[in-house]
Amino acid sequence: MASARTLEIIEIFRKMYSDDVRCYLDHDDAWQLLVATILSAQCTDARVNEITKDLFKKYRTIEDYANADLNEFENDIHSAGFYHNKAKNIIACAETLIREYDGRVPEDIDDLTGLPGVGRKTANVIRGNIYGIDSIVVDTHVKRISRRLQLTKESDPEKIEYDLMKVIPQKYWILINIWFITFGRSTCKAQSPKCQECLLVKYCRDHRDPKTTRRRKG
Repeated sequence: MASARTLEIIEIFRKMYSDDVRCYLDHDDAWQLLVATILSAQCTDARVNEITKDLFKKYRTIEDYANADLNEFENDIHSAGFYHNKAKNIIACAETLIREYDGRVPEDIDDLTGLPGVGRKTANVIRGNIYGIDSIVVDTHVKRISRRLQLTKESDPEKIEYDLMKVIPQKYWILINIWFITFGRSTCKAQSPKCQECLLVKYCRDHRDPKTTRRRKG
């Protein structure tokens, strides 16, 4: 059962943002979202959307990806960064899905994380946005804000995921992803958080730490 403190935090987020579930990565189906999410590692969603705008026109089916020339595909996604591994994983992922899942992206967490280049974060993006399965996606924003709001003390993303699942009511799991990411981009930034504008200051571990406060000002 969620604590009164946690419910207060949730209520503040509900007032700040809507309850609409949305994904920042442009896609038309599960496979496109899987490709976009793999590309999004260490890359902004805006950049990924620019890349996939042309990529999804050039490669229209999962078979197109499986049969893609590696060097050409690397060039297609070059601006996403880490393009060698991303290209290799996306092509291998397409091959695996065709061979083992009849070209369908699975919804089971173990099946998803068994795919090349797919970890729990990517798997939970698919589960939440495609299959409507309540899942918590721990990206850099969710990790930072969860720790600042003292919802976890962990640093490992998987442990943070499990901590959040314990303290956040399940019906808010997908919304928490959206709220924390939006909040992290607009207000609770890593290097220069806008504490003067923040409605969650009293819950923030870092804001109450004098050493951290001085470091931010300096």
